[in-house]
Amino acid sequence: MPFTTRVTERLGIEHPIVQGGMQGVGVAELASAVSNAGGLGILTALTQPTPEDLRKEIERCRSMTSKPFGVNLTIFPTINSPDYKAYAQAIIDGCVKIVETAGTEAVRDIWALLKPHGVTILHKCTAVRHAVSAERGGCDIISIDGFECAGHPGEDDVPGLILIPTAADKVGIPMIASGGFGDGRGLVAALSLGAEGINMGTRFCATAEAPIHPNVKQAYIDNDERGSFLIFRQFRNTARVGRSEVSEEVVRRLAKPDAKFDDVRELVAGVAGRELLRTGDLTKGVFWAGMVQGLIHDVPTCKELIDRIIDEAEQIVQARLGAMLKRVSPSE
Repeated sequence: MPFTTRVTERLGIEHPIVQGGMQGVGVAELASAVSNAGGLGILTALTQPTPEDLRKEIERCRSMTSKPFGVNLTIFPTINSPDYKAYAQAIIDGCVKIVETAGTEAVRDIWALLKPHGVTILHKCTAVRHAVSAERGGCDIISIDGFECAGHPGEDDVPGLILIPTAADKVGIPMIASGGFGDGRGLVAALSLGAEGINMGTRFCATAEAPIHPNVKQAYIDNDERGSFLIFRQFRNTARVGRSEVSEEVVRRLAKPDAKFDDVRELVAGVAGRELLRTGDLTKGVFWAGMVQGLIHDVPTCKELIDRIIDEAEQIVQARLGAMLKRVSPSE
């Protein structure tokens, strides 16, 4: 029995499970597999070198699934920014109707381009105040990202157990919970806390269809809930990466009082991370990983993973939680 929420109804998906938009990972093979399994697969726009490449990737994904999928477009604060509007136009031209955004205030310019074309906007936030602002700005669904997440958890260090219900109290539009989710227990918890679905990044990296070398997938299994580091804190650009010899070296260098980004540039470069994912050589760079690694013990297909999550969540709701409700007779 599927879970029906405002998120499943708005996105036209069977299960309230969304794949995170992940640089270097969100390609057609993974996105289509998630969508075919009843969730929402996400292509990552900036994984493609050009807007034209994104157009081709959208068509490739559409050839692999007839179900809804989305595109992630994250606006980075960089000196030499990509042509974000051209990427947005590629999304429009590809008739994609679901877009996940994240990043700076400039995302609102992208919303203004997309919304007239009937695009549903999911916006990822790491703070309640940002979620409230995004709702006011016109997005359709909030993805609230807790401290446990891989990538950029923000600077407030608020875990999901507090962040999700606090956001739910102040946001009226549907909300997806992100950060630390990987099984049916997490789905039930998220729904209980006020979310209407979950977003999974790290857990989908450890699936058969993820375009990642088996060595990296094994690293997710080998690491536990302590198997990540927060880096770049002093630069107000905190990032959570998986524990490895390279990330340990990054932490060591950044611990120096006069540490600068240039001290670790070659270790954290995007090209190095892509090489790591492709070759499985964990000495090449760092890889994104959340605290959910403690819940990753295998590398299933996306369908096996989603089916397992839904089955487990249903059992928890109907059996375990139901059994805890004491039925009192009228005479008591």
